[in-house]
Amino acid sequence: MKHQFMGFSLVELIVTLSISAILTTFSLPYFEVIIEQSRSESSIRSIQQLIQLARNHAITFGTRVTVCPLVNSQCNWDWQSGFSVFTDGGKRNELGSEDELLYVMGPFNSNDIVYYNRNAIRFQPDGLASGTNGTFRYCPNTYNSPYSKAVIINQSGRIRFSRQKNIECQQD
Repeated sequence: MKHQFMGFSLVELIVTLSISAILTTFSLPYFEVIIEQSRSESSIRSIQQLIQLARNHAITFGTRVTVCPLVNSQCNWDWQSGFSVFTDGGKRNELGSEDELLYVMGPFNSNDIVYYNRNAIRFQPDGLASGTNGTFRYCPNTYNSPYSKAVIINQSGRIRFSRQKNIECQQD
């Protein structure tokens, strides 16, 4: 009577695990790059969509809408900690009791740099961003990451992705 064993031998198992360990060791740094690239792309798209939401709301409801990081109901410069979208019918750049909070975006990855050259983006009832135009930059991990992205808001309120290759998040 012949016995037939199913499964792996100890030698086959050790060889398979060794090959897996070697492949993992060499591929791990590339996963970090993929994650950084993906985080950058995802974050800049979320930023662009939120700014577009603010502009659309301003036009649709005929009211001034502000996008900014809020501290004690007033706009500040800390874009890294996230930002809010709100109707801004009272005092400029301040969330008053008569204003409506439309959306809050939470903080970004603590290793990343988020920079905008103004403390607020304001859309008038006609959709114009007069006075608050600029470039919104997102840089993963360093000020000059090759995976940095940017969104440009012009005077007319048009929002577009930057095609620039070397985007830096250092202040102008």
